[in-house]
Amino acid sequence: MITFLLCAVFTLLAILPLMLYARNRYFLDDLSQAFTMLRIGMCLARYKKQKPLYTIVDRFLDKVKEHPHKTFIVFEGSRFTYTQADKESNRVARALQAAHGGLEEGDTVALFFGNEPDFVWTWLALLKLGCTVSLLNNNIRTKSLLHCFSCCAAKVLVAAADLRAAIEEVLPTLQEQGVRVFLFSEDCDVKGIESLSDKIQQASDQPLSPQLRSNINMKSPALYIYTSGTTGLPKAATINQERLWQTSFMHAVSGVRSDDIIYLYLPLYHSSGLLMGLCGAINEGITIILRRKFSASNFWNDCRKHNVTVIQYIGEIMRYLCNSPQRDNDRDHKVRLAIGNGVRADTWAEFLHRFGDIKICECYGATEGNIGFVNYTGKIGAVGKENFLQKMTFSYALLMYDTEKEEPVRDSRGFCIKVPSGETGLLVVKIGERTPFTGYAKNKQQTEKKKLRDVFVKGDLYFNSGDLLRIDNQGFLFFQDRIGDTFRWKGENVATTEVTDLLLMMDCIEEANVYGVKVPGHEGRIGMASVLLKENMDFDGKAIHQHVKDYLPSYARPRFIRLQHDLEVTGTFKQMKVKLTEEGFNPSAIKDPLFFLEDKEGYVPMTQELYNAIADGILRL
Repeated sequence: MITFLLCAVFTLLAILPLMLYARNRYFLDDLSQAFTMLRIGMCLARYKKQKPLYTIVDRFLDKVKEHPHKTFIVFEGSRFTYTQADKESNRVARALQAAHGGLEEGDTVALFFGNEPDFVWTWLALLKLGCTVSLLNNNIRTKSLLHCFSCCAAKVLVAAADLRAAIEEVLPTLQEQGVRVFLFSEDCDVKGIESLSDKIQQASDQPLSPQLRSNINMKSPALYIYTSGTTGLPKAATINQERLWQTSFMHAVSGVRSDDIIYLYLPLYHSSGLLMGLCGAINEGITIILRRKFSASNFWNDCRKHNVTVIQYIGEIMRYLCNSPQRDNDRDHKVRLAIGNGVRADTWAEFLHRFGDIKICECYGATEGNIGFVNYTGKIGAVGKENFLQKMTFSYALLMYDTEKEEPVRDSRGFCIKVPSGETGLLVVKIGERTPFTGYAKNKQQTEKKKLRDVFVKGDLYFNSGDLLRIDNQGFLFFQDRIGDTFRWKGENVATTEVTDLLLMMDCIEEANVYGVKVPGHEGRIGMASVLLKENMDFDGKAIHQHVKDYLPSYARPRFIRLQHDLEVTGTFKQMKVKLTEEGFNPSAIKDPLFFLEDKEGYVPMTQELYNAIADGILRL
């Protein structure tokens, strides 16, 4: 009898996985992902207990010990081993210590660089000193640049030599605020800007004491990463040590191995470039092929030259690669894994068909958000997948959302309503110990705007993602749209209020309404503005072009301008965007004068020929 029962139990255990797989074909994927999450959770718990705290720079130093002569970074023909990177960062740290005697643990230092090794050495140096690092977008200028200092209260600015002109524009204000400015150059004849390269060359490369960062804990701020928002100016999302670690494990979640080589061209001032890319690479101890910026024509040649096995992307990157001229050697490469977000389903399928069997690991999350999802199965079009462990651990929901009122729908009791399975809703995540929301530095108003109260019961508190998603009956998440005043173009968030404020500085413009419109064959939305001219004033396309060129990065400049006699507003005086967005920029459907931004000519009249060229993909934006 006992033998019979044992046989029955073993038989049941043997067929149970098959039964579960029959019910859910992704069961084994979900199980594997759950084990990975548990392993990561155990690592984080172990790091938390260590005194002093085990940080990402300690992980880097461990990798230096494990493989001192392994290549860490390859950049424009130069190779740097893990040991060389360690020593370079030691020199930078000691040079900053000597030049700024008051720099100590907890101070904030702003970095103003493009993608280059000096950025990496300086970032590592500041981590060794226990400093918080503020990552400045190297495209921002004047007003936005100064605003970033007011957000993070940085006492030191370290910048690349090629950004000297941008610093000189704001130098008087920085001096008033008592900010010390260091430039990566051998010398500098500008009063108020100090050279740093000469001091680095003279500094010692000996290790720094871990006691310099001994008081850091998991809640200590590690980074400020700037995101666009409805304020019209960058917001400093606070990334603490715990959040930095969580994002660094994205490589492990995606299946990156210690022998992989990653191609990194996304900006290091972004969370995708620094946290997922650089920190993820350090966590796994892999080699980074670093490039200043993306180049479609050089992409695959670089991958072949350096035996790249892992790439990162945003949706636009995949489209650019698919739109590049086809070659016989398109599949001649060693890339096996692509990690990123924002690729459309049609581009995804085309990419795989053209470039071969590459596992695409699409993920969903926000720099300041408190949850993330990963599509670990490779299902085309999905931005992530739920699994049983995630649903047990985190509290999140999709809410019915009123796009006209721009708020969640509430029932007669005043509580929010979950959407039925398969329908689109606003993603919200409960704010708690496992899913904290640290908010924006020195911006209580914008931090509060991301919080949603009394969602399901009186007194509860949720993070408002601002994203509309759909979850199917298999647990796959599909991105539908963004709400509010921010749209996305070329992988960058564009705050409409910032663009509006800049347009209103023009003498000829009375009112402006900025929004994003869809373009056939492109991800995201491109900028368009509807404007009301001042009385007896003409539209000055050349002057407006020069103005937006001076103050806005290329991705934020309105490519289309529509002249209207009246700008519609709601009963609460909010500008109407939905109808304008739907009407787009087709001159055959719009009777108002339309203008298109030509890179060389400025704003020129929008013709049907231009529209057809854009719609047919002949004219690329």
